[in-house]
Amino acid sequence: MSISIPQLPKGTRDFYPEAQRIQNYIFDTWRSVAESFAYEEYEGPMFEHLELYTGKSGEEIVSQLYNFKDKGDREIALRPEMTPTLARLVIQKARELKKPFKWFSMPRLFRYEKAQKGRLREFFQLNMDIIGTESIYAEADLLASIATMLRKFGLKDGEFAIGVSSRKLLATYLEEIGAPNPALVYPVLDRRLKIGPEAFAKALADAGLSEDQVKKLDDFMSCKSIEEVRAAVKSENATAALAEIEDLFATLTAAGYGECVNLDLSIVRGLAYYTGIVFEVFDKGKSMRAIAGGGRYDSLTEKLGGERIPGVGFGMGDVVLADLLAEHNLLPSPKQSVDFYIASFTNDMKKVFETAQMFRDAKFGNCSVSHPLAPMKMGKQLDQANYQGAKIVVYVDGSKAGAGEFEYKDMRVGEMLVGSPDAIVERSKMNIEPKKA
Repeated sequence: MSISIPQLPKGTRDFYPEAQRIQNYIFDTWRSVAESFAYEEYEGPMFEHLELYTGKSGEEIVSQLYNFKDKGDREIALRPEMTPTLARLVIQKARELKKPFKWFSMPRLFRYEKAQKGRLREFFQLNMDIIGTESIYAEADLLASIATMLRKFGLKDGEFAIGVSSRKLLATYLEEIGAPNPALVYPVLDRRLKIGPEAFAKALADAGLSEDQVKKLDDFMSCKSIEEVRAAVKSENATAALAEIEDLFATLTAAGYGECVNLDLSIVRGLAYYTGIVFEVFDKGKSMRAIAGGGRYDSLTEKLGGERIPGVGFGMGDVVLADLLAEHNLLPSPKQSVDFYIASFTNDMKKVFETAQMFRDAKFGNCSVSHPLAPMKMGKQLDQANYQGAKIVVYVDGSKAGAGEFEYKDMRVGEMLVGSPDAIVERSKMNIEPKKA
């Protein structure tokens, strides 16, 4: 009887060491930038009660989830996003948490949807949120962190754009033109650039808008500058919402991020819980899905049964980000790299282990060290050192080494040297270009 080979589930990925190195590079950059902006890391369970998601988004969300009944007959779902978990955490300790606070997380998420380029069924996402303030400077802090992050990955300001809009501004304009049910309009507006003018107009008509209202709304969303928007709106509320955007842009410009942000009223964000500024991040040509997206959600905790606590945040997925960095040749080499490989001409394994531990000591900065795991010829040891990307091979029993010294080979240039452990470590830290083959 033949045995079938196990298959990878659709929409998921395996992370062999080479792929995991790339993944860790993304995680390390996310974490370092978040921490540099003084965000604290948190986590939650990989599954939640189903009602946490239906309570936020309605029963229709179930079709996009991996959900099941557990052995206690409870309705459970693998988390498709992190914001509901964050809201639950905030509700549980609403009185104890000192506000405002800034948190980040890098959860593994699951969505049952069609797997395609830039979108998988299992993925990782950076979430950064500020809870407990309605100040526009919270948005400024988050957008500054996004721009800093993309710059640290190596992208230039002209290679990405943070488009900013406002649910508050859009809501006041819908009131101005007499739209009957804004809640039905938002999901349509979120698809505006994806479905074409005719389908857009029909969808708005189905949501109850007249032909004149459709035209006014389309013209409004086509505005490219604050001046154009100012000429289009009339109410005090709309003017106040526009002033909020102006303040946000001025703050980011003062901090050196002015070239990274622009007004883009086509950004709506389909989720109903957004209440203010919304934003999405694209590669400059918008040739890919959004790299990141988010906005203000001042009523979410209240909607889930807690007290009203304002919040704003974003999510940045690893799949689109990795595609974008690969397109710009900004991903690091996936090959392994170690500082030292400890070798022995005489296969003195006890001396190999002793020396390896010495070079791993904190005194030398916790260097990465490899060595053979069984006696083998020197040629095979050097092959292994080369395969693992060792900078330097240290010989524990080289004949040219004096007391307290080791004979060693700098693999980057193929040079044989003799020196003390301190000198060898110092040599490993030097930026030496490898010889071209």
